[in-house]
This record gives sequence, structure tokens and C-alpha cells, in this order.
Amino acid sequence: MNELSEFEEMYLKRMWELHREQPDEIVKTTVLADSMSVSPASTTEMIQRLASRELVTYIPYRGSRLTSEGFAIGARIKRRQYLLEILLSDIIGFTGDVLDAACDIEHSISDELEASIDRLLGYPVSTSTGQRIPVVEREVLAFENNVLLPVANIPEGKGGFIEIIAANGPDTITLAKIGLKTGTRIDRTENGILLNGSMIEISQSLQKRVLVRTEVM
Repeated sequence: MNELSEFEEMYLKRMWELHREQPDEIVKTTVLADSMSVSPASTTEMIQRLASRELVTYIPYRGSRLTSEGFAIGARIKRRQYLLEILLSDIIGFTGDVLDAACDIEHSISDELEASIDRLLGYPVSTSTGQRIPVVEREVLAFENNVLLPVANIPEGKGGFIEIIAANGPDTITLAKIGLKTGTRIDRTENGILLNGSMIEISQSLQKRVLVRTEVM
């Protein structure tokens, strides 16, 4: 995907989205142009360029379809968008335009970074709004030491030391009241979450904002 321009990737992702809505339909050039907010002439030129690279099948006067390779690339870009949306909203607590930010960043993500984000998020299959994340072949790693994970994604019987608390406002007060701070030990057991050996209750949303440097109990 590194050989493609950002705009080419955006076209492939948008065509993938349109295919997902109507998988048996040819993507009309005017519909694609409207969705990209560009002229039909510019869209035709881009489609022909992508067709020359065998990423799109161009049908003059009718529209186009993604080839198998084009579909795979479009799905991969959409996947990265969804992973970034989860990272920005659930983990970082970004309060700006999450979709806009994710779309800006998705084109700079390497396969290795995508895999690391996937692991950090606990290998999600859908977004918080229920959108299914496109599936790719991936290596699901067993729990490892010295990996940064949200409390929400730590498996039972594992734990580590709190390294980052990505919370603000009232959330920081809530966490302070239960004694949750950087440097303290936190573990997940069959009965719940232990903080320095004492059982605590913490919401799922806040569990996503507390990042732990993992270490076997």
C-alpha cells in the first residue's frame, strides 16, 4: 500500500464502502464522485489510473468495480480507520473529530504498527458502535511481559504496573479516590480487579484509559 498515494487509497476505501452497501452493484462514477466531493471527470481519470494498476475494473459509461486486490487494499485501509477510531476514543480519550483524525492517520500506518494497535486494543472484531472490522490474517500473540495494555484487555490471572492514565476531569477524581495512580500494581483475577492487593471496582470505560506495563503475577 505504500506505493499508493493518499488520494488513491481514499478512492479504494470509498469504493470498498460502496461495495459493502451493495456488493452486487457496479459503482457508478457519478455516485463515487459525489461521495468524494470531486468532479465526475476527475473520478474517471482516477478510476482509469487504478484500472491500469489492476486494482479496479473500469466499465465505460457504467462505472467500476474493485478487483480482488483492490478490495483487499480498501478493506485494509477501512480496518485501520476503525482501529484508530477505537484507539482515539476509547484509549486516548480524544475529544476532537475522531473520524477526521483517524482518516488523516490511517495512510501512515505500517503493517507492524497496525498489528501493535490491534494487540493493544485486545484484537477487537467490531467498533463501539457495532461496525464490523474487516478481517485480515493476523497473529494473535499470547500474553507477554513488558507490553502496554489497557486494564480492560488484561486476561484473568495477569497484571502489571500502571504506567499511563489517559483520563481527565471527573474521571481523574474518581480514579484518585480509589487510589489508582501510576506505579501501582494492578491484577485481574477470577473475582475482579486487584489494586495493590485490594479489590476495586472500575467501569469498563475507565479500564480502557488505564494502561498497564504487563508482568506475570
